[in-house]
Amino acid sequence: MPWIGVTVMEQRVRFLEDYRTGYYRISDLARRYSISRKTAHKWISRFNKVGEEGFVEHSRRPKRSPQETPSTLVEAILAVRRAHPRWGPRKLLAVLRRRHRYWDLPSVATVARILKRNGQVSPRRHYRRSHPGCPKSQATGPNEIWAADYKGQFRLRDGTYCFPLTVSDLYSRFLLGCDAHSCVSEVKTMQYFTYLFQTYGLPKRIRTDNGVPFASNALARLSKLSVCWIKLGIYPELIEPGKPQQNGIHERMHWTLKQETTLPPEATLEQQQRRFDLFCQEYNHERPHQSLHDARPAELYAPSRELYQPEIVPYDYPGNCLVRRVSRCGTIRVLHNQVFVSQALNEEYVGLEEVDNGIYDLYFCFYHIGRYNLHTNRIEGIISKVPVSRTLADRPERLSPMS
Repeated sequence: MPWIGVTVMEQRVRFLEDYRTGYYRISDLARRYSISRKTAHKWISRFNKVGEEGFVEHSRRPKRSPQETPSTLVEAILAVRRAHPRWGPRKLLAVLRRRHRYWDLPSVATVARILKRNGQVSPRRHYRRSHPGCPKSQATGPNEIWAADYKGQFRLRDGTYCFPLTVSDLYSRFLLGCDAHSCVSEVKTMQYFTYLFQTYGLPKRIRTDNGVPFASNALARLSKLSVCWIKLGIYPELIEPGKPQQNGIHERMHWTLKQETTLPPEATLEQQQRRFDLFCQEYNHERPHQSLHDARPAELYAPSRELYQPEIVPYDYPGNCLVRRVSRCGTIRVLHNQVFVSQALNEEYVGLEEVDNGIYDLYFCFYHIGRYNLHTNRIEGIISKVPVSRTLADRPERLSPMS
């Protein structure tokens, strides 16, 4: 009904006021308020019967439906459900099919709706891992932030697939490497990053997306790879899911990489790797970059002063932290309570810093991974970017994250 005005109720009241003045014909009022004469008579009749309450919209649900499930069948379904509270729609239908062979039984979806409508179904809890949000840090020098990603796979001429792993420095645009893999492999990714750390040193942060092997669905989206980075003092930084523009510098490099090295692709993985190596040499030492005022990335990049040490020194938690070792099952014990943390942290040490009565911030090394509630014995994920506590952030070691 095309009422014109601020609200429908106000238009109906104005329509009635104009009608009660007796100066206007119904056809004129209908034309003025852009409604049909049938609608005008309907609202006048409804007002004469119930007053202003008649202006409220009524339900448009039909009073009867030929496809409605019979009440006897609904009662039979609920009776079986009450006898077996944990049985689902399929099992309930199987029982009714054996008991009443000649009944016209509804579908599984209809039985599920009947159970839900009658309060026989408890809402299922969905566990969605929280995300810290869009990264706010900016690179102010070489090795402040590295960006890493698996560029989309493509087929080589021999029929196999190539998955390029790319790593670049966001300040200088220096392409640290592009390694051709036959699949997305956590082991190969760790091996290649070990090679980059030995060659260029350690960055302060590494920015990636939320895909494998950089992240997972575990607490704080930790993966085996990000755990290794944290133990080395590197802060793993995740962009928001489905927003590659938050890592736009690296994605722009992917476009150039695709144009220069994959159109057309090489015949084998080894030949494609040689082509990637030639591209890295040209990209870093010959190609001027407009964002760098036509400078070359190699002119701005320098290796990190933080050298890679194969033997990782155990992290020294502050004295006010409760230090617990994660079991092989991914659990810790806090004051006679056992709580699951993450299997990505198996046999690692975590620290709990009390921030309130029975409330603890949970850290792995310097990395804030959640908040533990002693009263409910649950660990809540990080809802937003929570700054690391003053006790851990002010430590002089390099392992403290960037502010």
